[in-house]
Amino acid sequence: MKEKAKAVSRRDFLKVTGGAAAGIAVTGMAWRPGEAEAAAMPKKWNETFDIVVVGSGFAGLAAAYEAKKAGASVVVLEKMRTPGGNSIINGGVVSAAGSPMEARDGIKDSPELLLKDMLTAGLNLNHIELARLVAYESNNTVQWTINELGVKYKDSLSQEGGHSVPRMYSTYNQSGSAIVTQQLEKLKEIGVVPRTQVLLKRLLRDTDGRVKGVEIREKYVFPKENSGATKFIKAKKAVILATGGFGNDIALRTIQDPRLTAGLESTNHPGATGEALREAFRIGCTPVQLSWIQLGPWGSPDEKGMGLNPFFAQLCCAMYGLWVDTQTGKRFVNELADRKIRADAIIRVGNKCIAFTDANGFAIGQKMLGDIMAKIMERGVVKRYDSLEAMAAAYNCPIAPLRESIANFNKGVASGKDEEWGRYLQKNQRAIDTAPYYASRLMPKVHHTMGGVNINVEAQALNVEDDKPIPGLYCAGEVTGGVHGAVRLGSCATLDCLTFGRIAGRNAARDKTWG
Repeated sequence: MKEKAKAVSRRDFLKVTGGAAAGIAVTGMAWRPGEAEAAAMPKKWNETFDIVVVGSGFAGLAAAYEAKKAGASVVVLEKMRTPGGNSIINGGVVSAAGSPMEARDGIKDSPELLLKDMLTAGLNLNHIELARLVAYESNNTVQWTINELGVKYKDSLSQEGGHSVPRMYSTYNQSGSAIVTQQLEKLKEIGVVPRTQVLLKRLLRDTDGRVKGVEIREKYVFPKENSGATKFIKAKKAVILATGGFGNDIALRTIQDPRLTAGLESTNHPGATGEALREAFRIGCTPVQLSWIQLGPWGSPDEKGMGLNPFFAQLCCAMYGLWVDTQTGKRFVNELADRKIRADAIIRVGNKCIAFTDANGFAIGQKMLGDIMAKIMERGVVKRYDSLEAMAAAYNCPIAPLRESIANFNKGVASGKDEEWGRYLQKNQRAIDTAPYYASRLMPKVHHTMGGVNINVEAQALNVEDDKPIPGLYCAGEVTGGVHGAVRLGSCATLDCLTFGRIAGRNAARDKTWG
């Protein structure tokens, strides 16, 4: 190994990885990926494709679609029983800066402003070239989902925390499934159907440094590691890794952030684990920002997983109601601040917080969310109270300071400026003063892992030894790092996945054929 590479690989590598890859470094694995993998190349491949896509969420399906359209033969591998991963259960929101709907509503926005918002939330730890690409492609990406995939969105924009203006498109059913099902349908039309229950065991990197295929376990049953039969699939052009994040990998996430123990719930699907990420590091990919793990501030202790409370807490209460500390009756954060600020604030005040709105805010939510509001009420996650006093009593919240908090906010609505917390006020913002009132409890949950494999703007995975692209390996989506920095803005994960998935697919299809 070259002297410069030695200096990077031993000391600097440990700095950038945090704890997760430290074990990899200490055991000496993958410092010379070519040598380590040479003996592992199979004598016989069971199957051969131009492109092997691992993962079937937004990013993997977008990559497969673009690669197939470009003339490559493609296989999509998914370890779970059904395709879609976290993408199929996400909130169905995606931002578009400078969109036709913004123009219609008189909202002044631009890719520059979206990028600024991403960098502000990300504490400027974002890899600027990656973040810029996502921001500047945002409207093109959303219009692509409409015009080519046929995704249907609601006819109004919404706003997540950290965004300067309302710019989020919401799918008709308020779920990422509206995008994933269209991706699956389009892929089926061109002859690509994801294979489920297929676990990636190894990325096969040869002595020449090129990734030439994968070792898999077919008919794998999650989470039984050794279930299924071993097979080898050759990738004549490239492997695209789109396996998502590790929000449900308790061992890996607690190495990165010791607070995130098994006692903290996650919004992720059960298969959001990091074995593919560890494998990428083993063959020499560069880890980036693994310890930045986002907590969704709008989770509720009254439902499992992602649930439905994020819709109510965000679209009804953060936009048209208030979040208060029930111990003091006071607001404790800008309800439209980024997710880290809000989650940290909830934890800081002792997880004794509610999100609430009045009849007007609830009516707006019903218009935006439709049947979702009925479901969340039926589940008892959101509760209805005939008076403010009844709501306060239900949560042991002092009524006098609660009234004062509402009065102060209402003064801001009247003057057009939230003096207390500086929250963006919606164009149709009204005073909070009309019974009945609706409330839910808040509890942060592990939601998104910002770190992962280091990539360039071509979606090529970069080598830890020299920061150059690893031949034959592309990565896209939550398995990568650098786009979002310290904090991902809501609705920007979908953008990230679709944008880099498409880039990975197009570039992989143009890659040279090695055999």
